Amino acid sequence: MILVVDVGNTNITYGVFKGEKLVSSFRMTTGTIRTSDEYGLELLALLNINAIDKDKLEGVMIASVVPKVMHALVNAIVKYIGKKPYLVGPGIKTGIKIAVDNPREIGPDLIVDAVAGYALYGGPVIVVDFGTATTYIMINEKGEFFTGVVCPGIRISAKALWQDTAKLPEIEIKNPRSILAKETISSMQAGLIYGQIGQSKYIISEMKRESGLLNAKVVATGGLGRLITDETKEIDVYDPILTLRGLQILYDKNRRSKPQLKEFENENAPE
Repeated sequence: MILVVDVGNTNITYGVFKGEKLVSSFRMTTGTIRTSDEYGLELLALLNINAIDKDKLEGVMIASVVPKVMHALVNAIVKYIGKKPYLVGPGIKTGIKIAVDNPREIGPDLIVDAVAGYALYGGPVIVVDFGTATTYIMINEKGEFFTGVVCPGIRISAKALWQDTAKLPEIEIKNPRSILAKETISSMQAGLIYGQIGQSKYIISEMKRESGLLNAKVVATGGLGRLITDETKEIDVYDPILTLRGLQILYDKNRRSKPQLKEFENENAPE
């Protein structure tokens, strides 16, 4: 079995794979500042609750867009799991070509989604990740990741509404019964959900048109992906564990290489 870790801006998502099968997954919040011991003890507790024997974990793969948590998290995995994790970043084997002006600017999360989208669904493919940010990436039939679009996610937009306006309340993000809202809460829900649906339809159609890849398959993932997928014909597949599956694929591609730990070995940040 292997442990994969997706460190996002909102949550840290863990997945345990046995071969290509996801046997367990669980989360903790990213925003809470933790020491390596706190990460380690919480991780051991989550593994225990999910009946996962840490001694049977063969390796660990991490993708992170939150550098400030990595020193403590990596140290926790080394200390409590006993494995040096692979890190998604420059030098790692991906099986795809990053064909953009500056490949180092591409976030690990986008690389993982691109790897999974191409490996599992072929090319050309558009992967839409409805996370803290909503991202659209496109990989052609040659396995080249050549373009991407980044937008505010639904939760970011919702937070801006209730934090930056005097009278709008914090609301549950869900699909209202109709776009013809008649009170404040459903009006906000309609704007957030149907605004995201409209954005998704337009960006997907324009990416296909400008690239000429009109037959590109569209795969959605991310926490709110199901909500949008159910309301648009432009999205072909919703795969809620796409990112975790991408990490498992990357582990298999890199398992014979030395784990990528250089950026943390000389770091003096507190644990």
